[in-house]
Amino acid sequence: MIPRLSYTALVAVAGLCCATSLPGQATKVEFPSPSPTCTLKQRVGLTDIEIVYSRPGVKERTIFGGLIPYGQVWRTGANASTKISFSGPVKLNGNDVPAGKYALYTIPGEKEWTIILSKNLESSVFNYDKKDDLVRFKTEPVEVAEHVETFTMDLTDIRDESAMLYLMWDKTLVPIQMEAPLTEKVVKQIEDVMAGEGGQKPYYQAAMFYYDHGQDLQKARKWIEAASAKNETYYIMHLQAKILAKVGDKEKAIAAAKRSSELAVKAEGPKSGYVKMNDDLISSLQ
Repeated sequence: MIPRLSYTALVAVAGLCCATSLPGQATKVEFPSPSPTCTLKQRVGLTDIEIVYSRPGVKERTIFGGLIPYGQVWRTGANASTKISFSGPVKLNGNDVPAGKYALYTIPGEKEWTIILSKNLESSVFNYDKKDDLVRFKTEPVEVAEHVETFTMDLTDIRDESAMLYLMWDKTLVPIQMEAPLTEKVVKQIEDVMAGEGGQKPYYQAAMFYYDHGQDLQKARKWIEAASAKNETYYIMHLQAKILAKVGDKEKAIAAAKRSSELAVKAEGPKSGYVKMNDDLISSLQ
């Protein structure tokens, strides 16, 4: 005979079991996406780039020329068309692209791919219309030795004003050169700040930008001298040595490089990378 308390407990448990199996009340099963969505964000110079795309896998299939036919418009991923946005104007393989958001389509080929930016964000590969194209251009695919299982888009080789956008899947890599001009904009900002009265002036940063981007080196020299007079550090002195060398003042460049090494040893020890950089600079001037 079952004690009354235990019997009551058993009835309660049985009731719970029955309740969870009632129609419409089954536990939801969350399945993984076969082609998960990825958001890639990257700043190149002063331009923010965002790419939203889905990433299918090879899964032992023939991809280009098989699953993805040659000569047909592809959404450049899975599910929906890939979206790409730029916070400022850029160039893709030399083609002007204004700031904005676009749908990215491609037409794969054995020897060349067509890259398409569409202004129609609501379209899909099934109703794509060429009249919505902002730009379309060609690029050559590269066969790579290493297998890429999951479709991948990446921005790499990043410089102040450029980067490479790579589309990679299976053994195919598709390169797109991206330029994001900024020199004219930054030079104007620097000139305005330096011409202003009072305030903290970015002498070191301005001198470095002018040196790196081929601008007026006499201005860069004046600004780096102001920076070193205010705060003599090994990295400021190293830049001063490089600027002096480039304007042809070898004697002062060597003196600045030696001073940079002295400060670097004090701050980082004798194995500081600046010691070698300064030695190399001095050797190039002798």
